[in-house]
Amino acid sequence: MSRVRRPLAFLVASLLVLAAAACSDGDEDPDVAGTWLLVSGNHDGSEVPIVDGYRISLTLEDRTIGGTAACNLYGGDIEIDGESLSIGPLSVTQRGCEPAVMASEQSYLAALAAADTIARDGDEFVLSGLATELRFAELPPVPTAELLGTVWVLDTLIEGDSASTVSGEPATLELREDGTLVGSTGCRTLAGEYVVAGDEVVATSLAAEGECPPDLTGQDDHVITVIADGFTVAIDGDRLTLSSIGGEGAVYRAR
Repeated sequence: MSRVRRPLAFLVASLLVLAAAACSDGDEDPDVAGTWLLVSGNHDGSEVPIVDGYRISLTLEDRTIGGTAACNLYGGDIEIDGESLSIGPLSVTQRGCEPAVMASEQSYLAALAAADTIARDGDEFVLSGLATELRFAELPPVPTAELLGTVWVLDTLIEGDSASTVSGEPATLELREDGTLVGSTGCRTLAGEYVVAGDEVVATSLAAEGECPPDLTGQDDHVITVIADGFTVAIDGDRLTLSSIGGEGAVYRAR
């Protein structure tokens, strides 16, 4: 499958808007503000398909909406008046994924554009409209207190249901409180900047320096792809798991 990374200019613009909104005091109903994961949906009598490894998320803060639509990032403006919802034109990055993933994305975005009602249903969040319903479950925020300021050492690469060990020099990752990140892939050094948007961490800039021998190019590409494409975070003791789209991920341990 061909991988086309998300355009950086859109990432910086859309994610900084969402990050700023998350810190604002906006007048949004607190019962719906936050980051949500699509658990089911239908549009015009057809189910919105959800592909394993390509989640669909929605972050709602102040007057902005955004998230990951299976393959691409999207973002735009919204207006909420009671249970009435109006979504403005959405910007969407131009990443290419396999046909089933793109079909999932197109179905979701069509359903989202048709939604005009917003409501809570117990622990879930529902957007609906004429022949449209999207149902979401709330996602926890990034555990920044545990994540930031620690040097994490790469232990395992994850691709779908497969895991592989790493080689080369110790590969590290450190996310700092000032929004910068540093690390390495086992053969090249990394430096860049990141933002936290909803439950994801996304690198808004990322540079790699150095050269890799042939036996480490796959590991190098895997690490860079996971970090550059945006990832969710799970921390269990000294173990950090990064999960990106397509089932790709990486496991680190605290130094």
